Amino acid sequence: MKTTASLKGFAVAFVAASVLMIAPSLYADSGANHQGSNSHFGVSGGNVNDITARFCCSGTLGSLLQGGGNQYILSNNHILARSDQAAVGEDISQPGLIDNNCQLPPIVADFTTASPLGSNVDAAIAQLRAGAMDATGFIEDIGTISSTVKTPSVGLSVVKSGRTTGLTTGTISSVNTSVSVQYQKNCGSGKKFVVSYSNQVVVSGRTFSAGGDSGSLIMSDNACHQPVALLFAGSSTTTIGNPIGEVLAKLSDRLGSSLSFVGGSCTAAPEIASVNPQTPEPSEASVARAIEVMRGREKELMSRPGIIGVGVGASDNDPNEASIVVYIDANAQISASVPRRINGVRVRRVFTEPFVAY
Repeated sequence: MKTTASLKGFAVAFVAASVLMIAPSLYADSGANHQGSNSHFGVSGGNVNDITARFCCSGTLGSLLQGGGNQYILSNNHILARSDQAAVGEDISQPGLIDNNCQLPPIVADFTTASPLGSNVDAAIAQLRAGAMDATGFIEDIGTISSTVKTPSVGLSVVKSGRTTGLTTGTISSVNTSVSVQYQKNCGSGKKFVVSYSNQVVVSGRTFSAGGDSGSLIMSDNACHQPVALLFAGSSTTTIGNPIGEVLAKLSDRLGSSLSFVGGSCTAAPEIASVNPQTPEPSEASVARAIEVMRGREKELMSRPGIIGVGVGASDNDPNEASIVVYIDANAQISASVPRRINGVRVRRVFTEPFVAY
């Protein structure tokens, strides 16, 4: 659910929840530097055509890519491409419409291409206009990042910088996660539909992200800041990201040129313990076993009423032991029965609201 503003009274709304908030921002203190005019990334932005009769929508211009001699802003399909509806060349602004009273903000890029919804990533790029934003890829509150991507793992400490909640830290709670995510075709209106994803990255916690943070780059929480995932959806307690390796691969195919992050080559640095200490991780063998067992029951579990996600994370009983994590819609009228173990692997239940693209 992108951050959405009413054209009357500039009331903020979350699209999927259809709730109006009488305030220009829900997190004005934490994301204030990210909502105004800013040449860095991890800040407000979006497609200037993402507007309807009653609402305008915006998200986050997350990071900077390069390929074929050009630079491109990386964000989501539902932010830059208006959920598969944008034409090549549509104007991308910074800040987004919502942070400019739904009036036309400065244009910084031109929509280029997107991986279609249903392709297992929600990702798009827009070619940066010369001099419009920081060509070093500097992310607000973080700085320059590593151009070398990092494979997500359970327990990995991560950080992100986004339009609504600004700079936040968290820990990856599950990987290889299948999820069902709700979208709405137009800004604040139109038919709602669900897109299925697999092998996604999940970060738990109420403070990691909120509506309008979609498009943020999730990175390792150390001095390297290696790209890990592209934030695109979540709930009030959960954040979901596309693994960044798959994002780059699919966008590169669409563009016809290899894409990489603008940044340095750092790959190893100590965790920033004072900010978000590394939590124990399950062993590789334990994770591999849990993934194998989960794959055998994944489709059957996802077909049960109320189950909106299935992945692999740490066990509640022992953080060094991997478990199958089942995400259950806390609002579902019928709650699916979930076994305590599957083929000897512990099962952990997580109750949350439906996942929405925000």
